[in-house]
Amino acid sequence: MAYLVQAPEKLRGIISLPASKSISNRALILKALSRSIYPVKNLSVCEDTEVMQRAFSQPQAVIDIGAAGTSMRFLTAYFSTLPGERVLTGTERMKNRPIAVLVNALREIGADIEYLEKEGYPPLKIRGKELEGGEISLDAGVSSQYISALMMIAPVTRKGLRIVLKGKLVSKPYIRMTEQLMEDFGVTLSWLGNHIRIKRQDYRPAFEYLVESDWSAASYWYEIVALSDDQPEIELLGLQKKSCQGDAEVAHLFEKLGVSTVFTEKGVILKKNSHMLSSFKYDFVCEPDLAQTFVVTCALKNIPFRFSGLQSLRIKETDRIAAMQQEMQKLGYVIEANDQEMWWDGTRCDADLSQAIHTYEDHRMSMAFAPVALVLGPVLIDEPDVVKKSYPSFWKDLQSVGFKLDNPAVKK
Repeated sequence: MAYLVQAPEKLRGIISLPASKSISNRALILKALSRSIYPVKNLSVCEDTEVMQRAFSQPQAVIDIGAAGTSMRFLTAYFSTLPGERVLTGTERMKNRPIAVLVNALREIGADIEYLEKEGYPPLKIRGKELEGGEISLDAGVSSQYISALMMIAPVTRKGLRIVLKGKLVSKPYIRMTEQLMEDFGVTLSWLGNHIRIKRQDYRPAFEYLVESDWSAASYWYEIVALSDDQPEIELLGLQKKSCQGDAEVAHLFEKLGVSTVFTEKGVILKKNSHMLSSFKYDFVCEPDLAQTFVVTCALKNIPFRFSGLQSLRIKETDRIAAMQQEMQKLGYVIEANDQEMWWDGTRCDADLSQAIHTYEDHRMSMAFAPVALVLGPVLIDEPDVVKKSYPSFWKDLQSVGFKLDNPAVKK
């Protein structure tokens, strides 16, 4: 399946953004750890969160989490503390996403986890029990989700947990998000320098916890406004100015690319401004999920860039750095890269817009490339259903502001 995306002449609309997947998944783990009877309200309706809910509501020996990387990491830690034997598995891509850093850390504090196929990768057999806790050292440059997973189970271990972070910390705002949610559920912790100390203590149920809307999802609407040559006005509902989401930084970053943010009681209104950089250099170590959006936006606005802090992109749903190089070349842009950076100096190549943009089972590839239609004309997006992972209503929302979607295969 593929969508041929065609852009409208004018952009006007009000969008109800999905709830934050990152907050939803943490809140569900903390609800389970606190044994709360109260609901988590405004949960994300995305595939990742639905997978997490099924894992809690339908306990079974084998739990298939599909392509949900957050769920794999959080549930690996959670089920290590819960009596019983379970197998966590997923898609073929999931079976090739490394998890040894987390498993090794959990084993250090007493977890019983076995690799069922390839060493260092899912599927995992987990025999849950009360964990000892203690002190562990962790490479801070791999994935913040490993750290968050360990932080959330720390209070229910016998000795609590002291996490010593080695190297440069990636995605720090996500760790802060975990800290904030843990405090919302009654747990206190100490974070000084590269040491996080969490004593054994009881979680307290949070009364009807409310999840805010997703700033990561908002980033694609910022991209749409930035790439439009109209004077669009898009209202995004549910976003909060004082947000615990690191990706809320998107509002400040896009201010430099011609998009202003007006906060209202309901959310934000996006409008064009006259600001424009001649080149863009930024370290995305705290907001890696925004990188694809900014690569596409800057290239199509002819703004040379150098983006660093991208080391975690190699182990996401796909190798996002390699995927961006491949798909941007189809549009006529030569993106250079190493393991931690992507950059573009203005070098162009022959474009082939007849080729579909492959999405590599990665929701963010699909959403980052759809706005290309505003600049280069109709663009073909392969396997568009991948947006279900975080933003199931993305295509419907695009249509609501005038985008047209055709399925060429159906027409034939």
